Amino acid sequence: MAWEAEYRKKLMTADEALRAVESDMRVYVHANAAFPHVLLEALTHQASRVRNVEVMHLLGFGDACYDRPEFTESFRHNALFIGRNLRKSVEAGRADYIPINLSEIEDLFRHKNIELDVALLNVSTPDRHGFCSLGVSVETSLTAARCARIRIAQVNDHMPRTFGNTFMHVSEFDAIVESSYPLPELETEQATEEQSLIARHVATLIGDGACLQVGIGGIPNAILPYLIDRRDLGIHTETLSQSAIPLIEKGVITGARKQINPHKIVLGFAMGSREWYEYVDDNPLFDFQPTGYCNDPFVIAQNDNVVAINSAIEIDVTGQVVSDSVGTRFVSGFGGQLDFMRGAARSRGGKPVIAITSTARNGKISRIVPQVRNGAGVVTTRADVHYVVTEYGVAYLHGKNVRQRAEALIQIAHPRFREELIEHLRDMGLGPKISATTVR
Repeated sequence: MAWEAEYRKKLMTADEALRAVESDMRVYVHANAAFPHVLLEALTHQASRVRNVEVMHLLGFGDACYDRPEFTESFRHNALFIGRNLRKSVEAGRADYIPINLSEIEDLFRHKNIELDVALLNVSTPDRHGFCSLGVSVETSLTAARCARIRIAQVNDHMPRTFGNTFMHVSEFDAIVESSYPLPELETEQATEEQSLIARHVATLIGDGACLQVGIGGIPNAILPYLIDRRDLGIHTETLSQSAIPLIEKGVITGARKQINPHKIVLGFAMGSREWYEYVDDNPLFDFQPTGYCNDPFVIAQNDNVVAINSAIEIDVTGQVVSDSVGTRFVSGFGGQLDFMRGAARSRGGKPVIAITSTARNGKISRIVPQVRNGAGVVTTRADVHYVVTEYGVAYLHGKNVRQRAEALIQIAHPRFREELIEHLRDMGLGPKISATTVR
């Protein structure tokens, strides 16, 4: 097997591999649970000899060690999505943020709007043909790697071998570093009482044969158990967690009625427990694809009855959805929210859903607000919003005028804040048509 000799030839230590990084280069890093910690730690060992190296990735699990204050002159992060580990740096101005729909990122690399010098990957051990899998996180990383001039692979015997468009051959790597590093696990977020109520309301929008986009977190985890009596549900999503396993095992999720990729769960990346990583390992049910495909609204819309479920930080009474910032402070990113909202809207029988608790900070503030906070950015426009769900019910906004939207949203706001919202509408000149009684 010729590839085995090539593998041995390219095998080196992490420090040796990362000597390929030079000043003023741009380094792309494998994202999510595939964050290549061995390579990133070795990158910091180059700090004394490099300056102004840009490091770019989506959400990365774990320590972003290159972002420590002592490396400020050597490395600067440019976030495609802001994770918890980098929020303070972005807020302090030590890192940057690119607001962009997830489906559009790969074209930045292909068209060289953003040129990549080095790609750092966390991949499975090669199969007998010499192919390594990008495992649980394909998203934009496969395309980034193919566009980068230098590709460094952390071959990790803990990385699952997944199916779909996930493979790179040993011949495509410039350097190989062997490691044995468990993937970071995402603890299952237990649903609160409010989230369980939201889940019940969302479940009423999901019929037999629906094709779901669900993410991770308390609300998605709460929704899936309410679907145990449905038939032939499909999945076409950006990400998925282990909360889907019971529905798969019980034959609820089959994908039998999907118009494209039938009988397959299409996703860009998986995050969750070790059990989840073991479940997707070598499992042909899962079809991992770059997000340029699975997040493309035109692809999403080819399935009928797509129900896309997303969340938000706040929504104003006209339907503007804020998801990536708290005021002027950026906290996450566009991700795939608008991709799936628009894809679901164009799906025959599709339902785009924003699901949020009515309050935040232990009930101290309302998530349904008179107007978005000063400096906050709108991710999903009022024209793109269809369903909004809180623990108090479902509001349907599409095709409604501003007064009707406000009335519908106040109906599902926390009762403690409804009068305040009504007063704001009176100030907007909508008072004669609305009162406390009209929203009870």
